[in-house]
Amino acid sequence: MPELRQSIAQHYHERTKYDPQTIASKNKGLDWSQQPVPFKEYKIGSVFDLKPYIQEKPEAFAGNPESQWWQRLARLLFCSYGLTARMPSMGSAVYLRAAPSAGGLYPAEMYVVSRGTPLLPPGLYNYQCRTHALMHYWESDVWQKLQEACFWHPALEATQLAIVITAIFHRSAWRYEDRAYRRIFLDTGHLLGNIELAGAITDYHPHPIGGFIDEQVNELLYIDTLHEGAIAVLPLADLLDIKQNLPTGRTTLPSATETNFPHIPDGELLKYFHRATEIKPGTTGKLNLPTVKQEKSLEDKYNFPFCEKIPTASQPIDWGEKLEGLEVTILKRRSTRAYSGEDLTFAELKALLDFTYQPENYIYQGFDSSTEYFDLNLIETFIAVSGVKGLDAGCYYYAPKAQELRQIRFKNFRRELHFLCLGQELGRDAAAIIFHTADLKSAVAQYGDRVYRYLHMDAGHLGQRLNLAAIRLGLGVSGIGGFFDDQVNEVLGIPGDEAVLYMTTLGRPR
Repeated sequence: MPELRQSIAQHYHERTKYDPQTIASKNKGLDWSQQPVPFKEYKIGSVFDLKPYIQEKPEAFAGNPESQWWQRLARLLFCSYGLTARMPSMGSAVYLRAAPSAGGLYPAEMYVVSRGTPLLPPGLYNYQCRTHALMHYWESDVWQKLQEACFWHPALEATQLAIVITAIFHRSAWRYEDRAYRRIFLDTGHLLGNIELAGAITDYHPHPIGGFIDEQVNELLYIDTLHEGAIAVLPLADLLDIKQNLPTGRTTLPSATETNFPHIPDGELLKYFHRATEIKPGTTGKLNLPTVKQEKSLEDKYNFPFCEKIPTASQPIDWGEKLEGLEVTILKRRSTRAYSGEDLTFAELKALLDFTYQPENYIYQGFDSSTEYFDLNLIETFIAVSGVKGLDAGCYYYAPKAQELRQIRFKNFRRELHFLCLGQELGRDAAAIIFHTADLKSAVAQYGDRVYRYLHMDAGHLGQRLNLAAIRLGLGVSGIGGFFDDQVNEVLGIPGDEAVLYMTTLGRPR
C-alpha cells in the first residue's frame, strides 16, 4: 500500500526544523526599522482605568464590594500580562510583561468580553497593558455570539466574563519567520499559565476553550484576519459567586486533517497552516472525537524491569499567606541570561516537578486543583541531567502519575546540549534541561491538524509553571524554543517520531 501523505501539521513541523547544515543560509538578518510595535491602539472607545486598583493593597478596599470587584479584575489582568519592567534598547524602550515571550515580541493580545455586569457594561474590551486599562471599543451584547462560536460550551452558561487571546502573527514572524507559529503558541501557553495562577490569587477560575469556530470569534472581535487570529477563549468563573462554579465540557475539538495541500513558499507557510487548523463554520455535527487506541499509556513508557525508577514525591513549595508569594513571583519573574554551572539539589528538582505536575498537592494553600490543559495525555517529559546532586548525569523519562524518573541514558550531555541549543551557553551551563515532546502522528490522528496548537499551548503552560516554581526557589530558569530538532532526539535517545516542542533550562543564575 502506498504510504499516506503527511498532514499539514507534520509537514509544517518538518519544514520549520532547525538543522546545522541549513541554519546559516536561512538567517536573513533583522530589519530593525520594521520591528513591529507590540501594542494595539484604538482611535475611539471609552477607557476604564485600572491603575488605582493595583496601586493599593487589597485590604484598602475592604467593605466596598464595588471597589473589591474592580480590584480583583485589575489584579487578574496585571498578573497575567501587565507591564513589569521598562528596559532601554536601541534608542527606545522595551517593556517586559508578566508572561514571558520569545525575543520579547509579545504576539498575544488579550481581550475581555463582558456579558454585562453591574460594573462592566456588555461588549468588547482590549486590555491596554501600557496604561493598565480596558478599552471598551464595542458596546453591545455579544455573549450569545460567543456561545454559538464555542458550540454552547457549558462554561459560558453562567459566567459573566471571558478572556479571548489572539495572536498578531507578524510580531513574532518578523524575527522567527515561519517557525514563529510554534513560538506564538508557546507564548500563549505561558500566558494561560499566568491567567490560571492569577485566577488563584483573585478567586477566578479560567476554563480554556481551544475548540471554537475561528471565523465567528474573529468576526465577533472585529479583527483583521490577514494579520490576527483568535487562539483561545477563557470563560472566567467567579469563585465568589456560587452560581458560576460550573461543570466544564470538552475544551479540545478536532479540525480537519489536510493532506492534499499545494507547494507553499517560505514566508507563506505560517498563515497557510493557521488557516488549515481552523474549525470551519457548519461543523456542528462533527464534534464526536474519533477514539484512537494508544498502544501503550504514556505511564508505561520506559518501564523496563532493569530500568532504575527514582521516586520524585516532594514537599510542596510554600507560596505564603493568601498566595502573596505567588503574586510577587509572577511580577518579578525574569528569564535567566546565564548560569554559574553549579549543581542543583535533587530536592529542588523534585519541588519543581511537584508544582508543575501535581497541582492537587496545593489545594490547602488556596489553589484550585482543577488545573486545565487541552490534553496533557499527549505530552511526554524527558530530563537531561548535567548537574543535580544525588542524580547520575544522563537522560531520564518522567512519569507524572507514577511520580518517578526512569533513567534511559547514562552520560553527561553538556557539550551536546550546548550544540543543540544553537550554541547558547544556557544549554551548556544548565544543571538540568526539561524537554516536552509529543508523538505528532498519533496526536493528529486524534485531533486533526489543530492539535499542533494544543500541544504547544500545553507545553508553554507547563513551562510557565516550571518558570515560577524556579523563581520562587531562587533558581535560574529560561525557556528555549529554538534548537536543532532532529539532533535532540538523536542525542537523548528519544524516538524519531516524537516532536520536540519545548525546552526549559534550569540552573543557578550566574
